[in-house]
Amino acid sequence: MRIPSDVPSGSFRARFHLTQTQLGGALSVLGAIVLLVLVSSSAFAQGYGNAGGAGVTKLTVKSSVLGEDRVILVRTPAGYESNNQSYPVLYLTDGDAHIGHTASTIEFLARNGRMSETIVVGITNTDRGRDLTPTKPDTKGATGAPQFPTAGGADNFLKFIETELIPNIEKRYRVRPYRTLAGHSLGGLFVVHAMLARPEVFQSYVAVSPSLQWDNQVTVKRAEDFFKTRKELNATLFVSLGDEPGGIEDGFHQFKQVLAKNQVKGFEWDAQQWSDEDHGSVVLRSHYFGLRKIYDGWQMPRDREMGTVAGGLKGADEHYRKLSEKFRYEIPVPEAMVNILGYQSLQAGKSEEAIAIFKRNVERYPDSANVYDSLAEAYETTGKLELAIPMYEKASTLGQKNNDANAALFTANFTRASEKLKQAAAKPAEPVKKSQ
Repeated sequence: MRIPSDVPSGSFRARFHLTQTQLGGALSVLGAIVLLVLVSSSAFAQGYGNAGGAGVTKLTVKSSVLGEDRVILVRTPAGYESNNQSYPVLYLTDGDAHIGHTASTIEFLARNGRMSETIVVGITNTDRGRDLTPTKPDTKGATGAPQFPTAGGADNFLKFIETELIPNIEKRYRVRPYRTLAGHSLGGLFVVHAMLARPEVFQSYVAVSPSLQWDNQVTVKRAEDFFKTRKELNATLFVSLGDEPGGIEDGFHQFKQVLAKNQVKGFEWDAQQWSDEDHGSVVLRSHYFGLRKIYDGWQMPRDREMGTVAGGLKGADEHYRKLSEKFRYEIPVPEAMVNILGYQSLQAGKSEEAIAIFKRNVERYPDSANVYDSLAEAYETTGKLELAIPMYEKASTLGQKNNDANAALFTANFTRASEKLKQAAAKPAEPVKKSQ
């Protein structure tokens, strides 16, 4: 078979206006800061029963670290249940708000060969003003009470993720040893904090409109100390901002300066600001370009004139060997890529080469119905119908067993080829002409 080439805007608008203030600034803005934490918490706590749409599983993790139950949303790639592949994982703060569009962005990029298919884990909120902030500002209101009574829980929240959530996910799901952390606003602040505090937990980061103005830019100052002494950091960071004048923009540019003047071995980063986005709308664009940055070089080279994958099977082996070195885990040539190379050879009239490529896919992905169907098609195209039929039958059997979306097509191919062979066998042989 050939390979075919959410959140209410009002919530974001409220958060956009509130986060323009300098969070460590004058007393006059402190009321707005409190409102930011409260409004954000309620906005992101809107019912997550349908968050992310179809394919999202809701889990409850009992956390002794946080002393509470946490609802976790998990979105697995299409076909997860019918294969035995393992996947990288993206952990997402404010998961109930962002898991839907984030998973769709990943699906789109993966389908176009720009990144790996990925499991998305969305962490829902109970008190985001507590969990996503690294410090508790020493500020009081008119009554003398602390302005942020629960703030400063980022280290504890990170401990929950590292010691409870990640082990739970890695026990339940087939995962690769590659994790991305993504967050927006206070979540973006938490992403940067996590990179500085526990850089060994995640391998890549997407910090969208991070609230780096928090507590007089305390995280920016920590970043400066971190990078001054850090010799090596095998990680990728993407940080972004919309058109957001004020303290949040100042913190963003101060952080960019820290990154620019400290070159650390193995560390890749990019920072983008878009004047046509605001604090809410910037998330979707940031996730797209953030993942493009993280997975830069993932796509196989193309022959621009022919519109085909360049390098053949040998080139694919070399390409994925280099990717394995970059991402620090073994990345085999995907089934779909081998299939594409097989059909390229078949269409170029290199039938034996195509058959050899399809056979390799059968050896590497024996539980996939599609690899047998493709090999069968190559056999049939080259007139080897008796070899094609067992492959079509295997594809049909596996397709039904795995509830493959193309199971009916595989069965139809098997039926058609079997009938074709019967008709060929029943056709009387042409008489041999006698020599004169």
